[in-house]
Amino acid sequence: MPLGPSSSAVHLQPLPSSSAPANRPPSSVTIHPAALFSILDHYLRRTDTQERVIGTLLGLRSENDDSVDVRGSFAVLHSETDEQVAVDMEYHRAMYELNQRISPKEVIVGWYSTGSNLNTYSALIQNFYSQETAPYPAIHIALNTGTVAGEQPGVKAYISSPVGVYPKAENAVFVPIPVDLRFNDAERSGIRLLGTPSDPVPTTDLSLLESTLESVLAMLDRVLAYVQAVVAGDKPGDAAIGRYLMDAFGAGTEELEKGGFASSLQDTLMMSYLANLVRAQAEVSARLALVTAQ
Repeated sequence: MPLGPSSSAVHLQPLPSSSAPANRPPSSVTIHPAALFSILDHYLRRTDTQERVIGTLLGLRSENDDSVDVRGSFAVLHSETDEQVAVDMEYHRAMYELNQRISPKEVIVGWYSTGSNLNTYSALIQNFYSQETAPYPAIHIALNTGTVAGEQPGVKAYISSPVGVYPKAENAVFVPIPVDLRFNDAERSGIRLLGTPSDPVPTTDLSLLESTLESVLAMLDRVLAYVQAVVAGDKPGDAAIGRYLMDAFGAGTEELEKGGFASSLQDTLMMSYLANLVRAQAEVSARLALVTAQ
């Protein structure tokens, strides 16, 4: 919602260039689905008067500060007009303190905004977050939702660089850096269930199992075709791929040897046996009742 008169918003003003931290830009940024879904949820809940929403990015930095791992985000109240931009800094810091109680290892790595509009206000907000992430540069994630005609949805990452002989906060250029989406196996399954128009969501457990088995069979066919091509000499072999396949199939064999699949199969057979036993006892009891009645 827009900031009201009683809000603790602070109008962003240019700061002296000496207050800006020394930039050491990361080589890449990785974003997890949880952060993207949080940004999209914030965008869907915006008011009709808001053209874009902004918020804080939380994550981890690599030991050599060469990459940034964005794992979460939260919304920050702000207001933009033709004359000024205001950000609720107290709300931002209160939300960060609450997040520290849950995930103390996650720190502020930058900020996000929806849309692709990078202007003077974006430079001022970037300057504010650069102080929050000092001595590291602040990362800016621009999420284009694709709701504006002529614009394609996508995610871009930037860092800022001062411009001019006497750099000012409002005079900065946003330099793009590589960005990648990463998710683990559990998140992969969740994203798969969202489905697409060309790939509808399975409606039953059986259809979901069928879809999963078809996906596994397709991957096995790709692996088999690759191995056959390498054996036949049609394609050069890759030692890294070979070791990966060996580890993958070795892990599957170990799971089978540990009895995970076997124990599950035994449980199923036991349930089937007990069901048949109960059914037989019921039939015997019914026939004894008939004999007794006669």
